[in-house]
Amino acid sequence: MIQRIQTFFLVVVALMTGLSPFLLSLWKDASGTEIFASNVLWISLMFYASAALALITIFMYKNRQNQFVLNRLNMILNLFLLGFFVYRSLNLSGESEISEKGIGMLIPVFSIVFLVLANRAIKKDEDLVKSVDRLR
Repeated sequence: MIQRIQTFFLVVVALMTGLSPFLLSLWKDASGTEIFASNVLWISLMFYASAALALITIFMYKNRQNQFVLNRLNMILNLFLLGFFVYRSLNLSGESEISEKGIGMLIPVFSIVFLVLANRAIKKDEDLVKSVDRLR
């Protein structure tokens, strides 16, 4: 059932984490050069993993419990990424490395919001199926 609302939310997450970090800068360093996710290997791998998890979750529509679990794993991955960005932007003193924060640092926040919305829709579908099974 690809036409469900959680599919829309998961496609938004896949597009946001798969394309946006490479188009929007994460931060600018003290010399003024913009740092993108493609400049740091492990950050780009985490964004790719998040996009891949979202795409895999879309096609697991027959097993809603696994969809729910994969979304939770994706949320944890995005929380680690968000935690690194917060640590990076708050822990460095003065103008040592980060001069200006970019909009790309907010991508994990938006993807977590859309993953929570997708999990709510999956939970509603699961509750509906369970209520229909009780009637049989």
